[in-house]
Amino acid sequence: MTDSSATPPTDPAGPWAIPVRRPLPGEDKRKSGTSFPRKVWNLLVGIKDALALIFLLMFFALLFGLLAGRPNAALPVSEGALLIDFNGVVSEQPSDVDPLAALSGGNQLRELRTRDVVHALETAATDSRVTSVVLDLDRFLGGGQVSLAEIGAAVDKVRAKNKPVLAFATAYTTDSYQIAAHASEIWADGIGGVAIAGPGGSRLYYKGLMDKLGVTAHIYRVGTFKSAVEPYLRSDQSPEAKEADLAYAGALWENWLTDVKKARPKAKIDAFVADTAGAVKAAGNDLSKAGVDAGLIDKVGSRMAFSARVAEISGTSDDNRPWEFAAIPLENWVAANPVSEAGAAIAVVPVVGEIVDGEAPNGSAGGDTVAQHILDAVADSGTKAIVLRVDSPGGSVLASEQIRQALLQAKAKKLPVVVSMANVAASGGYWVSTPADRIFAEPETITGSIGVFGIIPSFDQALAKIGVNADGIATTPLSGQPDVFGGVNDEFNALAQASVEDIYARFTGLVAKSRKQPIEKIRAIAEGRVWAGGTARQIGLVDQFGGLPDALAAAAKLAKIDGAFHAKYYEEEPTEFSKMIASLTGGEQEQEAAAPRGWFGIAAMNRDLVQRRLVQDLSLLAKTGSVQAACLDCRAFLPAVPRTGGREAQGFLATLASLLK
Repeated sequence: MTDSSATPPTDPAGPWAIPVRRPLPGEDKRKSGTSFPRKVWNLLVGIKDALALIFLLMFFALLFGLLAGRPNAALPVSEGALLIDFNGVVSEQPSDVDPLAALSGGNQLRELRTRDVVHALETAATDSRVTSVVLDLDRFLGGGQVSLAEIGAAVDKVRAKNKPVLAFATAYTTDSYQIAAHASEIWADGIGGVAIAGPGGSRLYYKGLMDKLGVTAHIYRVGTFKSAVEPYLRSDQSPEAKEADLAYAGALWENWLTDVKKARPKAKIDAFVADTAGAVKAAGNDLSKAGVDAGLIDKVGSRMAFSARVAEISGTSDDNRPWEFAAIPLENWVAANPVSEAGAAIAVVPVVGEIVDGEAPNGSAGGDTVAQHILDAVADSGTKAIVLRVDSPGGSVLASEQIRQALLQAKAKKLPVVVSMANVAASGGYWVSTPADRIFAEPETITGSIGVFGIIPSFDQALAKIGVNADGIATTPLSGQPDVFGGVNDEFNALAQASVEDIYARFTGLVAKSRKQPIEKIRAIAEGRVWAGGTARQIGLVDQFGGLPDALAAAAKLAKIDGAFHAKYYEEEPTEFSKMIASLTGGEQEQEAAAPRGWFGIAAMNRDLVQRRLVQDLSLLAKTGSVQAACLDCRAFLPAVPRTGGREAQGFLATLASLLK
């Protein structure tokens, strides 16, 4: 019989308890017991081991999910409808996913790369596995007009091969309808319809509030039309700014109408836009019916009815679910159909988003980052030419000049440099374009805005209102300047304005030299004025119309390439960790929840965009420490997504502004 006294009792703390030796019979417990520091140490070791095990399990779970869910070019693509879910925005270069924000449950709007969508449509047009194309525009938040026109042209190529293209949305807006107009069938939900707003709108002006608070914005600028700083100088828009805005917005609107009318010639678009409320009233207050009556919508029905219609054409994925059509997700199709890499390599370097000093992730153009990409392309012996793809409203002058200097290294090596302007290439976006042998743009491109500015705020009047004053000593006129607490003096203001005027003279000089035009002519079309691509071509800022394929062909011709060539992109690649986090944190599901549906959802999103614009405006006032070549109004023509910048600005004003810290 077993002696039960020899069997240790079950420890109620479980297997995770820290083992403690029990004293033997007759042993002094005070001598044999573990000391308090030893107990604490054992506890910490146990916690460390447990956390290590948990994180190891999480890592393998994430790795498994990444390998299981990531699109793979080796996976077979089934037959069915190519599904392009426009959930979010389209952009030239999607922003990197913030791993910390994703892990903390934060939402980040989904961005579709324009060239991925275009390539998918073009390859689907001639591939028998794709029996139809579905454009899901229900949660589409828009994009630049050039990008939308490129996608529409790619849809036309699918239809030219007699393949049906079906579009669906609860409510169509100006941007979503520009794409949908190219479809063979346009569906809308019965509680939605079409409402076309066109370009335009208001922005906030802060002069009245700043006067009440006693905040003084010291503005240094050159350019009659440089309206970027007007919100801090005025309580309304200047006549010059309105003149410029109406000119290029009117040109964009005419281009939009031309595109849509060509795609749907029988639609009564002019009458519908001129009196949408009247058309809806005539349809018994039914917006979807008004769209059908005007020829803007073909079918009214629910998403389930739409899916059943697609299933009639492309089949079902499950016979027990006749309302679900056989779909080929965009990501899978892109992964299975990589772009050809045959022939000579032409380097394509994107300059997308605000141009900032230092390094920056995708979605922003860091001076260090973009310049290094250019230099890497120049150093590659296989590079035959460089195409700079610009989609930027500008930003830091020093960062813009850093990018230009890198392009000059390509010129020194006798490499052709061609610029391809996308939606916006203004201010600093035009500065970096000046070394080009040839500049391509589209009629919808926003460019120009050749002007510069700087802003430094001071709070002496605001502090005086609450009884706080600043005083001190000065050994020179610039001692302690800019003094944001005691006031910026005349000597500093004169020096700062001189710096801005000098940079403006450099800017116009660069444009005159690159465009081979007299400086007087460039000064007449500069002054910070923004131009639409059609007008920009007429006044010589752009050489010819065309997209990225045209720019690549021109670069190949300049490089005297005989035979095939391909684009080799030089841009930041997302880390495997960020890809894994984006894929496995439920990012896409959360993004779907964040993107709106229907009129009230879109209105709510517009409210959020106004709040974001307010933050951007206040950030500009608070942080601008270098001379800027930026077109803030041009931001309205780029996807409305948050962009992260680089490190702090550098330069003359930045050095002086650093004293504020």
